Amino acid sequence: MPTVDPGKPRARRGFAAMNPERRREIARKGGASVPGEKRSFAKDRDLAASAGRKGGEASRGGGRTSGHES
Repeated sequence: MPTVDPGKPRARRGFAAMNPERRREIARKGGASVPGEKRSFAKDRDLAASAGRKGGEASRGGGRTSGHES
């Protein structure tokens, strides 16, 4: 396992390495690269809700215990 030298700063990568103006330029675009007809969740709330439930069920995995039943 590699050791981390606390005196050596980590190299900045990705957004952290970009200048603030470049980051703003990218952030301003948001989801603009996705055409409107492909944004199914924006048009169909029931589909979005269903997907959210599925994701929640999958992430819980049935193994989480909180100390009490609900």
